[in-house]
Amino acid sequence: MGLFDFARNMGKKLFGGDDDPAEKIKEHIEEDNPGIDGLEVTYESGKVIIAGEATSADALEKAVLMAGNIEGVEAVDTSSVTAPVQTVAVEFYTIQKGDTLSGIAKKFYGKAGDYPKIFEANREVIKDPDLIYPGQVIRIPKDA
Repeated sequence: MGLFDFARNMGKKLFGGDDDPAEKIKEHIEEDNPGIDGLEVTYESGKVIIAGEATSADALEKAVLMAGNIEGVEAVDTSSVTAPVQTVAVEFYTIQKGDTLSGIAKKFYGKAGDYPKIFEANREVIKDPDLIYPGQVIRIPKDA
């Protein structure tokens, strides 16, 4: 997949002080592991490098979003991950101030009531559909 950019100063506060960022990020991904076998994480000055074998393209995308939506992360490199090719069209969307999942669903699907499709596609990143924040990056499956 390559290199993904994120807003470094936004996201979930996961590490600080004497914490090992790579270890904290790895633990975070493994909590809701979307399907990355042999997961290895490296952190270098705001850049996360993920290695391992993804069971699906969706799993890799979710791991990228889990790592990228952390405060202090500005890029995620997936060049060390093997994954099947994505077979569903997916668009990445950065949440803006004032956005709601229903508003995003209306924009992409034409119906605000389709917000559960977005929530389900991002369950590892969005724990509560009412708690999203500007700068957060999510995936929007086009075939949902």
